[in-house]
Amino acid sequence: MRKLGLIGGMSWASTLTYYECINRYVQKRSAPMASAPMLIESLDFRELYGLRENDDWQRAAGVLSRSAKRLEDAGAGALIIGANSMHKVYDEVAEAVDIPILHIAECVGERMKEKGVKTAALLGTRNIMTENFYRQRLVAHGVDLFPPDMVNVELLDTIIYDELMVGKATRDAQRALKTIITRKEQDGAKAIVLACTELDMVVDVDANVLPIFDSTRIHCEAAVEWIFGDA
Repeated sequence: MRKLGLIGGMSWASTLTYYECINRYVQKRSAPMASAPMLIESLDFRELYGLRENDDWQRAAGVLSRSAKRLEDAGAGALIIGANSMHKVYDEVAEAVDIPILHIAECVGERMKEKGVKTAALLGTRNIMTENFYRQRLVAHGVDLFPPDMVNVELLDTIIYDELMVGKATRDAQRALKTIITRKEQDGAKAIVLACTELDMVVDVDANVLPIFDSTRIHCEAAVEWIFGDA
């Protein structure tokens, strides 16, 4: 197996999910006692929280680029960034290293194309739902995305940052996500993209009114394919 690097800490809750998910997939593919060869750098999320201005994002790009370089120098053969929103600075981070970085939206887009999904609703943080850096990757794979509903944007941003990223999953949040997904189905969506690495804490990915494309799970599957040399 090849050694994977994970830039984590954004948040610690999603990093925990990444580590567990990747190891479960490795165990399933290999042997009961197998575990993934990984290097993890867990960043202090206080440095990367609430980014709004261009200067903030440039600073974030520097933080992630230095982390990527440290993981490369430590022996990682490929990297993943354990956060959807931080893929806004993917290009800058990728330029800082000489090893591949598996782009989360590319992984999701390829899976949706494989499944023949043409129309979907995108759920995540404000910048994921309203900016182009993530949406355009899915559109390039033939997926027509619903426009962002700003009421949902505000609600999801609050749930994600105030609750999920500190490890808190409430019944109210579960009900809110169930309502959003049900309404998207009524509006004609054929699938839901969970483009936040914590949303599976309050969404039943395997039993819902619509097919759920969980970015975290799909990213982890792609990472394991790389670990085993399939990609």
